[in-house]
Amino acid sequence: MSYYPEPTYVMSYLFRRILIPIDGSAMSYKALEVGLDFASRYGSKIRVLIIEDSSIPDINEVKKRVTEISSRRGISIEIKTKKPNYPDTSVATAIVEELFEEHYDLVILTARGRTLNPDLVIGSVALSVLINSNTSIFLIR
Repeated sequence: MSYYPEPTYVMSYLFRRILIPIDGSAMSYKALEVGLDFASRYGSKIRVLIIEDSSIPDINEVKKRVTEISSRRGISIEIKTKKPNYPDTSVATAIVEELFEEHYDLVILTARGRTLNPDLVIGSVALSVLINSNTSIFLIR
């Protein structure tokens, strides 16, 4: 096994575009921090995806917090909002649709977001994205 000093060109090539779905939960902001670390180390382009559904009370507050966190790290990100077409489209389906519409090298998401049941190891959105995605998933627990 060879040692590559930071930042490596191998890693830079593998993780050029990263998608981070944010639902406003504390765990989703941890996923953002991990993504910003990838961006600072490997020059990755970060797109934050906010799905507008009833579980997020104030979408502008979420955008503001995402912008604050990224600007504190000095990293420019793109924020995209998407509204699911209920009842045909769920939050997970909207994320998977984004993966098929755009090319991403990695998705960083949390195992649980706004799931109320603390006994669940992985939430339904994370599980659905994990099963149906066409790209690599970095799952934060």
